[in-house]
Amino acid sequence: GQFSQWIGAKIMGSGLVQLWPGVPVSVPLFDGDSVIGIRLANQGVDKKGDPDAGFMPGMDVHADLTVVGDGPVGSVGQQLDHFGVPEGNERKDWAVGMKMVVELPAHSTLQAGTVVHTLGFPEPEIFGFLYVHPDRLASLGIFVPSWFDHPARTSYRYLQHWMMHPYLWKDLAGGTLKSWGAKSLQESGKPGEPLLAGNGFARIGEGSGSSNVFLNSGVDEAWMTGILLGEAVIELAAGKKGFSRENLEATYVRKRRDSWLEKESWIAEGARNGFQKGFFTGLLGMGMTMISRGKLKIGTPVRATHERAGQLKDFYKGRIPAEEVKKIQEQSYAKGIAASDALMTRAGWPEIPYDGQLLMTHQDALYTGGKVQAAPGYEDHVVFLYPHLCETCDDKLCIEICSGQAITAGEKGIPEFEREKCIHCGACMWSCVKTIPDNPTKTNISFQAGSGGLHSSEN
Repeated sequence: GQFSQWIGAKIMGSGLVQLWPGVPVSVPLFDGDSVIGIRLANQGVDKKGDPDAGFMPGMDVHADLTVVGDGPVGSVGQQLDHFGVPEGNERKDWAVGMKMVVELPAHSTLQAGTVVHTLGFPEPEIFGFLYVHPDRLASLGIFVPSWFDHPARTSYRYLQHWMMHPYLWKDLAGGTLKSWGAKSLQESGKPGEPLLAGNGFARIGEGSGSSNVFLNSGVDEAWMTGILLGEAVIELAAGKKGFSRENLEATYVRKRRDSWLEKESWIAEGARNGFQKGFFTGLLGMGMTMISRGKLKIGTPVRATHERAGQLKDFYKGRIPAEEVKKIQEQSYAKGIAASDALMTRAGWPEIPYDGQLLMTHQDALYTGGKVQAAPGYEDHVVFLYPHLCETCDDKLCIEICSGQAITAGEKGIPEFEREKCIHCGACMWSCVKTIPDNPTKTNISFQAGSGGLHSSEN
């Protein structure tokens, strides 16, 4: 889940850990070079954050140790970059993962425990997975990486084409969508590791750079970071030592460096960098990593989405005339939808044969399986920082990549945001192709704390 919906913990004298669910955490509380707790989001405000009926300022929750495990796009974790990041580390490699939980049809031959991983379909850059559970349930989905240079890429339609591959469709046809959702994955791994601990705070989970992109693994690693921190907290409490940066580095960070996490992270580091130069170079790089156990790698530097962004007319050159690309884009935006669907159809992709059960429109999937909640009284969590930058953006990847179609074209080229459709995947933030004037590493979209994005426990 998106842990930005929960406050981490307050370590009390009795050793009790208290959790407060439901209210978004807005910002960490700083006191000089220390974190002393968190501040909850203001309630009773309009979508711009101005006081409205029932206004109540967010309360401050003080803690000896603030544990930040809010995922790769969490608002608190982002603001801890206030303390800087380790020299040479950067978070440029991302993916959006889109997933369904499907009730398999009676005729399906897939047995519980079956695991399928795919690579290269429906586009060379896309990874896929299918896990079969008991009671004819299956989890399936795709990962669309940031190094896929399609200026109008869409996770949803690609997922439908992936499901309809003959090898999979023979067991999926006639199935029923039970749940659906998406999330961002921070795929930099070790090179994207932030400052793990400081005075009064520690970072765990995917946002702490624990994901292993070589093994396509993240849950076990994220869980282990929490275990290691828990052991460190017990060790410090037993020695009656405070949660200073020095003490946390001597316990928690040391435990991470001595664990299997560090060894596997080193092997995985840069394993996919070859994909920055193309599909076959990427396969070669992963093969070298596998055979040498990380000793041989392709040292291609990683470029962020905004550093490698192309233009639609160039991507479809030879397939769709440039003037028609522009016309399709304008017509789609006038209807309040992304252009990717119409462009794929025009480029020759077969239409999706909707059945209203498993294959359905993007919006029907949102209403049927997304189960998004967006309570009123909170500020919008997706903010376009410098609107004039949006006006100069020709190919709005934020609209195309949006997993819930919550971002649409607005007046003067400035996108509009409907949080009632947002599923908090965060893809807009790293897919934005414009950077802000005072920080070339940050995009023009700010992904903040906010209401909504809660999926069903099934997903």
